[in-house]
Amino acid sequence: MTQQQPSLPSPPFAHQSHVSPVAGGVQVRCAGCHRVLTVPPGVTEFACPTRSCQLPQMLPPELMSRSHHKVLLPPTPLPPLPPHVPALGIDPTKIQLPCAHCKAILNVPHGLSRFACPQCGVDLAVDVSKLKHFFPPPLPPPPDEVNEVAIEVEREEDEGGTVGETFTDYRPPKLSIGPPHPDPVVETSSLSAVQPPEPTYDLKIKDALEISNVLSCLQIETLVYACQRHMQHLSTGDRAGFFLGDGAGVGKGRSIAGLIWENWHHGRRKALWISVGSDLKFDARRDLDDVGAMCIEVHALNKLPYSKLDSKSVGVREGVVFLTYSSLIASSEKGRARLQQLVQWCGRDYDGLIIFDECHKAKNLVPEAGSQPTRTGEAVLDIQARLPEARVIYCSATGASEPRNMGYMVRLGLWGTGTSFINFRDFLGALEKGGVGALELVAMDMKARGMYVCRTLSYKGAEFEVVEAPLETEMMGMYEKAAVFWARLRLELLSASAFLTSEKPNFSQLWRLYWASHQRFFRHMCMSAKVPAAVRLAKQALMKDKCVVIGLQSTGEARTEEAVTKYGLELDDFISGPRELLLKFVEENYPLPEKPEPLPGEEVKELHKKRHSATPGVSMKGRVRKVAKWKPESDGENDEESDTDSAHDSAESDDEFQICDICNSEEERKKLLQCSCCGQLVHPVCLVPPLEDLVSGDWSCHSCKEKTDDYLQRKQAYIAELLKRYEAALERKLYWLDLIRSMDLPNNPLDDIIDQLGGPDKVAEMTGRRGMLVRASSGKGVTYQARNTKDVTMEMVNMHEKQLFMDGKKLIAIISEAGSAGVSLQADRRVVNQKRRVHLTLELPWSADRAIQQFGRTHRSNQASAPEYRLLFTNLGGERRFASIVAKRLESLGALTQGDRRAGPSLSAYNYDSAYGKRALVLMYKGIMDQDSLPVVPPGCSSEKPETIKDFIEKAQAALIAVGILRDGGLGKDSGKIAGRIVDSDMHDVGRFLNRILGLAPEIQNRLFEFFVSILDLLIQNARIEGNLDSGIVDMKANIVELQGTPKTVHVDQMSGAATVLFTFTLDRGITWESASTMLEDKQKDGLSSVNDGFYESRREWLGRRHFILAFESSASGMYKIVRPAVGESLREMPMVELKNKYRKMASLEKARSCWEDEYEVSSKQCMHGPNCKLGNFCTVGRRLQEVNVLGGLILPVWGTIEKALSKQARQNHQRLRVVRIETTSDNQRIVGLFVPNAAVETVLQDLAWVQEIDD
Repeated sequence: MTQQQPSLPSPPFAHQSHVSPVAGGVQVRCAGCHRVLTVPPGVTEFACPTRSCQLPQMLPPELMSRSHHKVLLPPTPLPPLPPHVPALGIDPTKIQLPCAHCKAILNVPHGLSRFACPQCGVDLAVDVSKLKHFFPPPLPPPPDEVNEVAIEVEREEDEGGTVGETFTDYRPPKLSIGPPHPDPVVETSSLSAVQPPEPTYDLKIKDALEISNVLSCLQIETLVYACQRHMQHLSTGDRAGFFLGDGAGVGKGRSIAGLIWENWHHGRRKALWISVGSDLKFDARRDLDDVGAMCIEVHALNKLPYSKLDSKSVGVREGVVFLTYSSLIASSEKGRARLQQLVQWCGRDYDGLIIFDECHKAKNLVPEAGSQPTRTGEAVLDIQARLPEARVIYCSATGASEPRNMGYMVRLGLWGTGTSFINFRDFLGALEKGGVGALELVAMDMKARGMYVCRTLSYKGAEFEVVEAPLETEMMGMYEKAAVFWARLRLELLSASAFLTSEKPNFSQLWRLYWASHQRFFRHMCMSAKVPAAVRLAKQALMKDKCVVIGLQSTGEARTEEAVTKYGLELDDFISGPRELLLKFVEENYPLPEKPEPLPGEEVKELHKKRHSATPGVSMKGRVRKVAKWKPESDGENDEESDTDSAHDSAESDDEFQICDICNSEEERKKLLQCSCCGQLVHPVCLVPPLEDLVSGDWSCHSCKEKTDDYLQRKQAYIAELLKRYEAALERKLYWLDLIRSMDLPNNPLDDIIDQLGGPDKVAEMTGRRGMLVRASSGKGVTYQARNTKDVTMEMVNMHEKQLFMDGKKLIAIISEAGSAGVSLQADRRVVNQKRRVHLTLELPWSADRAIQQFGRTHRSNQASAPEYRLLFTNLGGERRFASIVAKRLESLGALTQGDRRAGPSLSAYNYDSAYGKRALVLMYKGIMDQDSLPVVPPGCSSEKPETIKDFIEKAQAALIAVGILRDGGLGKDSGKIAGRIVDSDMHDVGRFLNRILGLAPEIQNRLFEFFVSILDLLIQNARIEGNLDSGIVDMKANIVELQGTPKTVHVDQMSGAATVLFTFTLDRGITWESASTMLEDKQKDGLSSVNDGFYESRREWLGRRHFILAFESSASGMYKIVRPAVGESLREMPMVELKNKYRKMASLEKARSCWEDEYEVSSKQCMHGPNCKLGNFCTVGRRLQEVNVLGGLILPVWGTIEKALSKQARQNHQRLRVVRIETTSDNQRIVGLFVPNAAVETVLQDLAWVQEIDD
């Protein structure tokens, strides 16, 4: 506002007094457009009615006091004002100060220090130092002004949209060579939003492929992009590599064979094919034959000597050398390394292929802190460094289960010189900070640059289900007794260890073995608990004319073989794995004191010697002390050496004469007796009683003899005591072993399942074990027998069993990891047994790499039907640990291998081993230890009954002591509280917590687990509210999504030509009154509506406005779906109590309509915070029409710039990288990229200095 001058033109009503009522009101000049307005009586706040102004303002105090003195202020005399200048309304955007002369309240712009009063014309100056004394401190805003509805909507917007479709049908977008793939192939919708570069490479074998049709269009696309990528070099000078990430069944093996055949035609006659097992050499041979490359030989490196491969004796001059990752790090006894042998064969300028098949085996090159890189990872890196011109292919269906496991993929050029990341650790740090969404961006980036393909067989028709198998009553009893037993065993081991001497090795090894056996035992118990459910599901599947595949990890073979060795080949019943494990642990590790040896006959002689050596008059070697030669006489005789038995006799001349210790006279040495204990020399006749002659052998003097006998007696008593202790300990050990034998424990699950499903005649077993226990035909007893027969060798037994299953002769197959590598068990169209497979996972593998492999046994190419997966878990909280590991791996695994973490089965509900999990664990421990307040009320407790919480805490403390997490536990000095500590390493170890609580009784185990999960849920909910939760890719949905203008190119990759593009979209998220009322009518027509369905208004007003919603009951009882006029359907459902508390139902539909339409209209122009929102037009909370900016295409090159720009944002949830997916409603154009808040767009464009250059 400019400074007002007194010479303003008179308004039409200037002749009237501004203080006289005009039709019962007062006149005032608008603070915005300066028009004279008439304000009705009683109104103090108003807005200018002029369409171009509409400024909200207040009456000045002098007008308020005159026309409202009854209500506001008593009348006070005011100085006369010039009648031709009416008073101005108060402008809330400026400072109100009184004129020093006329006292009129003036609207002074911020920062203006000198001006003339517009009322009286006097020049005025503002004293800034006195401003704060002049104005009282602003009152805090009343609580009613916090717009709760706006906060609610903001939270929902921060959470992002619902997850959209997962897969899109895949066809090569830019190539049309070759026949379609035999099965439907899909790509994740994230990856499908990215286009690969234009294909420029012309295949030499193209014509032959078009005639033979041996490769599908997908496989030919792989060949073209891989060869095209191999034409490029990275900024380091190394040849660029290609990542083939296709899933099982897309035919990676045949694609690799095609690449070898193409390179062969270019004269590159050598290739290295590195895989996981030497048996896969036969698959490599088959794939090469399939593509017509029969002339290319495949040499198995493990069958070749360590000498030069191209020497005359070996004769490998060309072809494919097939080797495993383990042979890559092998070396001969003479020290010759395979790696060196391969590098020598290839030659320094080698430009042929190196195929890293199943390349995830090279993982852990960059391990977590504290561990060492694997030798395999280092060897993979080394061979790439030594052969810089080699054409590298990284090939894996599971890719890298974590970004950390990408460390060996140096030829992708994602880090290092010429990129945004200095080195791999820098790249890793950015990805871990960016979360799951960042991994998806990497996959998209690689596809856009033409270095990555990732297609997978359609999972359409495949069903995933998590089946909870509650413990049956008998099993529950077994489990509870086992938990008590392990707690007692721990105390027993602690007390037994106390008797051991310090010479024994430290006990860390004992406790390591204890907890390892503890975990294995209870995992075995969990597995056994699932046997009844597995048998029931298997029988149900067979009744529905399906066949069954049961997957497990451990077969219990080691326990079985130990038992057979101990008890013989014929047994009364199947072996109990848990029992044998316990017996083995106690047998080998029970702390026994060392068994004392009885005193042997030689002991006395040894004692004499020891005592002799300890006598002061004797040297350490047993030589008698010499006596001074005071007699010069010498008889000059040269006597022979004394032939006494004394071991310390010497031939020195001064030893020929010695002195008797009794009579002190000198005598020839040979005539004196020497005590073998104290070493004194005496005449035999000087002794009491005297000895007639010299004694032969050892002799002890009387005093020594007394001492020795006493010592021996005491030693005998000590040994007897030790023996007693040893025998008592041994008796305890035998007692515990008997106790274990008497325990009721479940049988080995594998044998049990086979037995319950009809025995080996009905069940095909593909495992690594050599023998099995089979029930005798009489039904009594079991016999151990080899799995193979005389017609089938042990090597071929799994293939034979597979054939029986595929031929339909057996309808149940049991597979373990060891026995099923590379086995195809799908409902293949070429085999007899085409029944639908029901795949039960009795035991989830330890790593996701293995889990994917196990799932891939039954879901492969050319199948008549897709499998049904049933993942079995017990209702024990702790067992979810095993799912937690797999879920964590699968979540990030899907992100890279399939571009979208939602691509595979979702096990994320079981992922507890996360950053939030660690924080939840710390909060739980601190609450249980009374170091902090409990964040939530524990399960089964009530905040109104503190004694229930106290009881839970006491039980939880006792439980944590029992499983060794709470250490040094015991009653404290005060008030009988349990004292103890939890070491730092345990405080954050979710895995250890979940492992250890397995050994608790189910009731307290589940309560502890529920307590942990409820704290975790609270943390995740808070993170979601604060906008900090990493939710991967978020779908931004609206009724109308339109691309606004032409996308702006902000960066171009020089090598591939791929670009980074800024897209701007306009979103209309609103729901019209017609749509809302139709939704309600449809509900009522279907008979699904409840009495509470209808339109509601907020109970409170904000800035004079209420908010309106449509609520109708959802499928969850007591929960209501919420639809808002401005933003459509809410993600979060609202409980009935909250709905009634915040809103009231509207009786009049007509009123509801006008209010709904009003909010719909207003929300197109402003956010929910009103016209004075701090963020202004940048705020999108509750705004119906939204502008959304998305950075698509290549992201990695501009990563640092975007991160820097986002870090300056005001709203916290705008400061992190968020990956969004958005699709236009008119032409279905899908874009996946980084969400850039409106307020950050300018900063991003300024920081990317090359924007203008490209656009110009």
